[in-house]
Amino acid sequence: MILGFDPGKDKCGLAVMGKDNNVSYHQVVPSESAISTIQSLCKQFSIELLVLGDQTTSKSWKQKLTESLSPVIKIVQVDERYSSLEAKERYWQMYPPTGLSRLIPQGMRTPPRPVDDIVAIVLIERYLNKI
Repeated sequence: MILGFDPGKDKCGLAVMGKDNNVSYHQVVPSESAISTIQSLCKQFSIELLVLGDQTTSKSWKQKLTESLSPVIKIVQVDERYSSLEAKERYWQMYPPTGLSRLIPQGMRTPPRPVDDIVAIVLIERYLNKI
């Protein structure tokens, strides 16, 4: 299993996906509880790899993760550029709009919640497409 991690200053996106592209878990968590959530996900799922976005706060997060996770778990960084835009589009594929909101063009719609967890899914997919 692969854990996707979209690090952020205030909130982080997490996703667990198998190499078969089946998503087992995805959630947005506050940054201060990200490490403990990742540790419990590593116990719950047999995580072999953590895919981390390579932008803003990734250096400090990679350091924290290296210190707090089992050395068995490999940490790789992938290009995070435009992943938020891709995640917003994916949100509407996963949760199609209903009622009158269907009439609003997709480019003008804003997801009703943060999409950092979907960014984490996108990061895993980018990694899998690269290998």
